[in-house]
Amino acid sequence: MKRSRTGNASAILKESERIGEQLFPAPIATPHQRERKAETMRLDKKVALITGAAAGIGRETALLFAAEGAAVVVVDINDREGQETARIITAQGGQAVYVHSDVSRAADCETMVRAAERQFGALHVLFNNAGIMHQADDNALTTEEEVWDLTMAINLKGVFLGCKYGIPALKRAGGGAIINTASFVALLGAATPQIAYTASKGGVLALTRELAVVHARENIRVNALCPGPLHTELLMKFLDTEEKKQRRLVHIPMGRFGEAKEMAQAALYLASDESTYVTGSSFTVDGGITAAYVTPE
Repeated sequence: MKRSRTGNASAILKESERIGEQLFPAPIATPHQRERKAETMRLDKKVALITGAAAGIGRETALLFAAEGAAVVVVDINDREGQETARIITAQGGQAVYVHSDVSRAADCETMVRAAERQFGALHVLFNNAGIMHQADDNALTTEEEVWDLTMAINLKGVFLGCKYGIPALKRAGGGAIINTASFVALLGAATPQIAYTASKGGVLALTRELAVVHARENIRVNALCPGPLHTELLMKFLDTEEKKQRRLVHIPMGRFGEAKEMAQAALYLASDESTYVTGSSFTVDGGITAAYVTPE
């Protein structure tokens, strides 16, 4: 039987690679080189707890933090996806543990912080990221009280409870960083209302400023991350028509929705030692929407 030219070429290439590996083996990293690599990791030897880490910003941040050397406590109520986030991290050689916690419940928030200290010995970074955007959230006349209460319980009370139990752990670790997910809607009004969501995120900004001032001399930094409109499942479920999407995109100078990975990079900066003089800030990553009056055509 004749072998195809493609088959011969493939066999030759593989044999060349094998011989090359024998003649020029990959160099083995020295202890000094391994130490240098660890030094370049921006969260080396840190322990980070991230709520809402089963998807979106939370998952992308968990993966990035782990890649930068952090041990990650993955927190969510979606067990399957939360466990998957932890599995991805460990499969890539990182350290992670999943903890089921409803951030609107004090006992669950206390449990997740205890789990971080029990599993990894300390807590250095707290990312209060869990949140909801309820489909029935509209204006003050039509939004039901139940929708308001649920949104506040998760988006605002959840941040309060995370800090209530997380700050003592940060103190025990000698200090650290807290990042609270707010939103650009806390800075702008909109004629496409989500009254409960907007109010909850405004509360996150106020809470963040207060905590930042109270704990500034305890080596604890507290900042709010304010994402612009993102191409995440959370927002895309809400913007379920092309008309709704375009209604928002026209106001964004960059002309596109942001990505969860871009928010993770911002969170990494706020968690790292690169931001040691940053506290009490509303860190806006929004494609320019809060700076715009008239956008480019």
